Amino acid sequence: MAKKQANKEPRFEPMQYWRKLCWVTPQVVLSGDLPEGDAKLRGLNQWVDAGITHIVDTRLEHSDEKFVAKHQPDIGYTWVGVDDHGGRQPDSWFLEGVEAAMAAMAEPDGKVMIHCHMGVNRGPSMGFAAMLAAGLDPLTALDTIREERPIAAVMYAEDAVSWFHRWRGSDTWVAENQTKAVRDWLNANPVSTDWISSRLWHKGG
Repeated sequence: MAKKQANKEPRFEPMQYWRKLCWVTPQVVLSGDLPEGDAKLRGLNQWVDAGITHIVDTRLEHSDEKFVAKHQPDIGYTWVGVDDHGGRQPDSWFLEGVEAAMAAMAEPDGKVMIHCHMGVNRGPSMGFAAMLAAGLDPLTALDTIREERPIAAVMYAEDAVSWFHRWRGSDTWVAENQTKAVRDWLNANPVSTDWISSRLWHKGG
């Protein structure tokens, strides 16, 4: 069954999770984007030191592909930018991002960083889709993401699981039941994205 979070104020500071590396599987890590200025190269080097071999960047508004190619040319980079508009995300977005993540994970030492700007919706939702493709149960994957990254709202998780079953050609009954289970999980485990965003913008600019 989906976990029900208590109705109380969060006991974490969003800023501590913005650019924290949150491992949701031994090969998949979620985070926010690289910092700006002089800290950007330090951040990229920290990713490399953590074993990251590939980056899947889901931001529409920016890409660090040229920066990464210049400073860490051995890192694979896939840019699958979409707007964090709160509406439905297309199957093509999940397909491109998941294929890149699966290719990275197929390598013996492959580890993939999946991120957006703050690591709240787009990156975690793509990470969730990659976890499904890797064989994880949807609710287990969601519980893991939220446990490791409390600021992850995973807003597009229902789109992800729906796409996954179309991609796999799953039985209709299985697809409908798992999609409903994910929808119920999201309803039972909300996070305040307005509060999180306000804290991140206030602290981090």
